[in-house]
Amino acid sequence: MPALTLYPLPGNEERAQAIARALADHADVQVAECVVHRFPDGETLVRVQHPEAGRQAVVVCTLNDPDPKTVPLLMAASTLRELGAVEVGLVAPYLAYMRQDKRFLDGQAVSARVYAKLLSRYFDWLITVDPHLHRIHELSQLYTLRCTVVHAAPRLAEWIKDHVERPLIIGPDSESAQWAADVAARAGAPVVIVEKTRMGDKEVRSTVPDLHLHPGRTPVLLDDIVSSGRTLVAVLDHLRQRHALPPVCIAVHGLFAGDALHEVRFAGAAKLAVTDTVATANDEGVEIIDLTQDTAQAVLDMLAGNAAQAAPTRATINTGAQP
Repeated sequence: MPALTLYPLPGNEERAQAIARALADHADVQVAECVVHRFPDGETLVRVQHPEAGRQAVVVCTLNDPDPKTVPLLMAASTLRELGAVEVGLVAPYLAYMRQDKRFLDGQAVSARVYAKLLSRYFDWLITVDPHLHRIHELSQLYTLRCTVVHAAPRLAEWIKDHVERPLIIGPDSESAQWAADVAARAGAPVVIVEKTRMGDKEVRSTVPDLHLHPGRTPVLLDDIVSSGRTLVAVLDHLRQRHALPPVCIAVHGLFAGDALHEVRFAGAAKLAVTDTVATANDEGVEIIDLTQDTAQAVLDMLAGNAAQAAPTRATINTGAQP
């Protein structure tokens, strides 16, 4: 039975406790303290509970708003290694700095590569949920550590089947086509893809295909990330002009920067659902799709993979969703 200790950075305590409960029957799992103190001058001091001999240390920290989190994250990882952790892993349900994966203008930093080098230096492995990939198709093209991606598609499809009558899946852009088609197939629904042109950080032009081919179906806008919300708003505006049924909006990562949540609601979203990769206030009325079991299974698989030669059989958590 693998032995591991979860170290949640501030704001990730409930997530770590939930993962620990899901792993309880399959691993010797503990949740330890990771304290982050910020000095008045902006510097940070991190203190972790001393790891026990022979245990894996797993830092738990979702990486929305990444800049103030990254320095404490690296300090925690480095300290755990100095104190004797067998390995140091990272569970980061949302992985930051994926959009800038090439140099668009002379002198720009390729942020995705810079961030990958940082995390790869301090951690032995990484588990994340559906990273925002564009021109790079696998995390291994960026990260030199071992990495596993948890795919949200089975849970999204399960939620759609349970909450939406006669859904029509709408992918917001061409990059979403394969992913939207996967969710649609799992949910037993047709799918259409929007043509999107991005004019800037907050300006998007979208063209929705003819919906008359799918009469009486509820539009389900499916996106991997809602940040500014402009992509969803552009499609919602288009649907409203076509007198479509009140649409449902679903995203893997609900960042909702600034007034994004209000703007998406104002544009006509009848219902919003996101996974639990980023904390969303319950009083905002956003429904949460729980990925705890899937994340815990990924941790179990990662640890079993480390000891595959010694113990080829792996325990399996019942995740409920179809593969």
